[in-house]
Amino acid sequence: MSNAIIKTQGLEKTYSKSKVKTHALRGVDLEIPKGSFSCIVGPSGHGKSTLMQLLGGLDRPTKGTVFVGGTDISKLNDKQLSNLRGERIGFVFQFFNLLQNLTALENIQMAMMFQKASKEAQWERAFELLDLVGLADKAEAKPCELSGGQQQRVSIARSLANDPDILLMDEPTGNLDSKSEAEVLKHIFNIHKAGKTVSIVTHNNELAQRAELLFEIRDGKLKS
Repeated sequence: MSNAIIKTQGLEKTYSKSKVKTHALRGVDLEIPKGSFSCIVGPSGHGKSTLMQLLGGLDRPTKGTVFVGGTDISKLNDKQLSNLRGERIGFVFQFFNLLQNLTALENIQMAMMFQKASKEAQWERAFELLDLVGLADKAEAKPCELSGGQQQRVSIARSLANDPDILLMDEPTGNLDSKSEAEVLKHIFNIHKAGKTVSIVTHNNELAQRAELLFEIRDGKLKS
């Protein structure tokens, strides 16, 4: 039996604009084993981020299938897909996507607002996650009061709010200086060691070299 927690078959994505078709992905087949650390690499504009969005159910394929934990997510309706993302997948993006009017603690708690846990339990979980990424002392700080590296660490904590088994990250260190990058990577590696499946879109060669699995996308195809 396959140990794949994510699997794609014949995955294609085509965008149409003004009668012009752009083939972002062309028949991608891949498997990401449970508990693995993988990187998706390749030149800009060749389909890496598109692939990540399809793996996480943020977009739907033109053709082909995506399986998450054995479930064909292309057959789920919008509500089912939203529930799956909320329960199983955490996302981290290059530009943090924090709500500027909320504190670090509130940003993490917001990710749990549709869960059945009490507000007190949500606050406790949010504070535990801030402590995990070394920012317990920044609980009441708003994003504008945090460095780029600190904001990204808050976004990583937020991605863990509902204890997902999969973390998908799109250029999580692409907007950081070298010191902040090192801090963020340390926490990412620790999270993987704790048993999470981590897959990262990156241009960072050093990070890619440390991956257990490397997927290279060129011209919308998975390079063997």
